[in-house]
Amino acid sequence: MAPVPSFPVKVGHIDDVQELKKTKPSSIPERFVRDMIERPKLATVTTPSSCNLNNIPVVDLSKILKGNKNSQDFHFEILKLSSSCEEWGFFQVINHGIDLDLLEKMEKIAMEFFMLPLEEKQKYPMAPGTVQGYGQAFVFSEDQKLDWCNMFALGVEPHFIRNPKLWPTKPADFSETVEIYSREIRKLCKNLLKYIAISLGLNEDIFEEMFGVAVQALRMNYYPACPRPDLVLGLSPHSDGSALTVLQQGKGNSVGLQILKDNVWVPIQPIPNALVINIGDTIEVLTNGRYKSVEHRAVTHQEKDRLSIVTFYAPSYEIELGPLQELVDENNPCKYKRYNHGEYSMHYVTNKLQGKKTLDFAKIYNN
Repeated sequence: MAPVPSFPVKVGHIDDVQELKKTKPSSIPERFVRDMIERPKLATVTTPSSCNLNNIPVVDLSKILKGNKNSQDFHFEILKLSSSCEEWGFFQVINHGIDLDLLEKMEKIAMEFFMLPLEEKQKYPMAPGTVQGYGQAFVFSEDQKLDWCNMFALGVEPHFIRNPKLWPTKPADFSETVEIYSREIRKLCKNLLKYIAISLGLNEDIFEEMFGVAVQALRMNYYPACPRPDLVLGLSPHSDGSALTVLQQGKGNSVGLQILKDNVWVPIQPIPNALVINIGDTIEVLTNGRYKSVEHRAVTHQEKDRLSIVTFYAPSYEIELGPLQELVDENNPCKYKRYNHGEYSMHYVTNKLQGKKTLDFAKIYNN
């Protein structure tokens, strides 16, 4: 089973933000209004010179997939991948090999689902404290601030984490499209982990052999336009508990994803047909902190809706994780303890999103 809380969760009333938008509210409900310190300074968000948008790494996967391992192109892209993971924790990948028609179809069925009547979507409710179904995840109290977002999430692989009752019958081709899409994203993740291993000087199959039957989940996020985007967040700041996360952003959508770089929130401008990849907590632990997961968040727009489709790829719940011995030495002492990945997943999904706080339990604090 996918992790579920062992304690009762009372979340209070949660407004559906798409329905709120239809009413054209003159004010934002209090549960969505962030404390001053959390509010995005949208009018003044600038990109510092050290974080120029053009510097957000772009990896051309075709030069790695098709390149000879001794070729200049191959080595250049591997070096770029290494610096992306080490300095940013995020990169965009182009020429990723996934059919663009499939990306378009996935976006189309996601939009069709979110445009269904509320009563139809509510047939697939996200139970309080869980992360599958339609609703808001990571809400654990009645006074917790809410994100300006509707989510629909599904466990995909292995099959035992699926809840068949939550797979919708509308749109008619939803399940078939999700299956094909997820299979292609899984191949991409396996390839990326192979090249990440090479970038670290490790055996290219080390992660695949270690992960066992990898866990894969899909989440679609819909961020309706908000009359006061300066007061709300689309998604609270967090790092991902996965090994890798793959993000597809809706074509022509507003720029909503921001990453924390040098203590500044930097917006990520989508590149057409690219996918955004980020390093999760699992890779941070396995690389002993060399490749770090990075805090990120989503902001809203006053006039434009935004859609994102996110895939999380992580090890089997059964495996034990800890820094790889090859990446621990006297100059790089062990920074994280060993732990069971299933226990970590439980810890992650039963806490609200709070930056990188969920990784604290694994850190070794050397005096």
